[in-house]
Amino acid sequence: MLPGAAGASVDRASALHAYARARLADGDGAAALALKNYRQALAADLDQLEIARRSYVHALVSGDMALAMRSATLLDREGALPRDGTLLLLSDALNRRDWQAAHGFADRIATEGNFAFLVPILRSWIALGEGRVAAVDAAGTDRFASLVRRYLDEHAAMQALARGDVKAAEPAVHRALALRTVDLAELRLSFAAQLAGRGAKTQALALLPPNQANYALARDRLNKGKGAGAAGKPLTPSQGFGRLLTRLATDISTDEATRMLGIRLARIGSFANPSGADSRIALAKLLGEAGYSHSAAAEADKIPVNSWFGTLGRAILVDVLARSDDRAGAVSLARSLAAAPGAEAERHVRLGTLLADSKDFSGAAKAFRDAQARYAPDAIPWALLLFEGSALEQGGRWADARGVLERAASMAPDEPLVLNYLGYAQIEPRQNIDAALALLKRASALKPQDASILDSLGWAHFVTGNVKEAVPVLERAAAGAPDDATINEHLGDALWTAGRRFEARYAWNAAAVFAEGEAVARLALKAKEGWKPEYAAR
Repeated sequence: MLPGAAGASVDRASALHAYARARLADGDGAAALALKNYRQALAADLDQLEIARRSYVHALVSGDMALAMRSATLLDREGALPRDGTLLLLSDALNRRDWQAAHGFADRIATEGNFAFLVPILRSWIALGEGRVAAVDAAGTDRFASLVRRYLDEHAAMQALARGDVKAAEPAVHRALALRTVDLAELRLSFAAQLAGRGAKTQALALLPPNQANYALARDRLNKGKGAGAAGKPLTPSQGFGRLLTRLATDISTDEATRMLGIRLARIGSFANPSGADSRIALAKLLGEAGYSHSAAAEADKIPVNSWFGTLGRAILVDVLARSDDRAGAVSLARSLAAAPGAEAERHVRLGTLLADSKDFSGAAKAFRDAQARYAPDAIPWALLLFEGSALEQGGRWADARGVLERAASMAPDEPLVLNYLGYAQIEPRQNIDAALALLKRASALKPQDASILDSLGWAHFVTGNVKEAVPVLERAAAGAPDDATINEHLGDALWTAGRRFEARYAWNAAAVFAEGEAVARLALKAKEGWKPEYAAR
């Protein structure tokens, strides 16, 4: 046996055991235990590529930069580093203020292609670190130009403010805010903090709407001459890079397929800008949506309650608590946020949604009315009326609900969601059948492929005795939403009545797979005994 061979064998066995423990912990959702064992496995056996791959991903999810860098270095040596890994290496170079290495990684990102559209902005931040001004060039026909422009003004403004040039920053600030279709409170607060840090108090206050809770603390600090504190310090190139990755992470994370990449980008952004509230907010949101509730709450808690961004941290924590099944904690925090002076409509909507999910429909309806109170009477969004009407209807107050829903329909006569809800709410108790059927036909004509609307229309045909018309409509609905218990039960009832008994039982069995509550027992009886009036879908 060669010298050291026994020790190498022991190390390899130790690595495999640690790796196995890490995989088991990972599968059970024990993130901290998994991270500990991935770290041990990688330390014991540096030649295991699979260990490095999994350690890299888990380190980014968990926030262990040292493990992420160690894993990335090993993967890079083997030519197996994911494309976002180059962003991690650039983050490290920027943290170390190694501008030569940063240029090299920026060139590599451009060559690799995946994140090449970021390179003009990356190079402008590197130039700032070198004491130069390098305008971002997004002109011409470059295929990435439109993507660069989405982030260009924000970073041009932040770089100008980092240089102390308020005059150059102001137009870029306003362009960046105007570019967003959804007003980002974090972006407004960040610009205001940077302006305040450069002594531009008047311009900072102009960005913070009065009588809105999200901005109350910041306005109070500025009015009392306290400034923005740490939030107002000029951004370093590393921090600017972190903001860029965080914004990209938020923009691309639209579904489960993109969420993990969003988490990785936001985490790398947090490594580059560890004090940035933007990355904490993004990580809390994305981790919560991905089921990492403990890690999500930890990120939200890193934003001090009484800090410049404290209210935004509390708001995202409400969603995290709700997703972690701490409904009581979420409701309690949401109540306190909605009770704050100048509480925005979104705070009341968040509370109303939580209360509706908790079956407190009366409380939910009130919260949605409170949200409406934030608008002029002739400018109330129809969606808020739909929310209130839905809560009232579910709470058994149909007379009140109908008036609210009809008002929503008058405001949005071509909105399928409103027409569908108003029509279906009347079909269920078998009221105003003809008028309800007309509403549902119009909703379906406006949105013909919507499975929920097709179900409402098909069920309306069924309860009015038009089984022949009901079956094909419900079949289309079930094809569009095969995992919807209500739609499949409706289809089963219609098929049975049409004499297609075998297919009816198949539909009821499909419904039973996803059914909850009293529907479970009802479906079991129908599958056993067939359809009876007392077993009709509700």
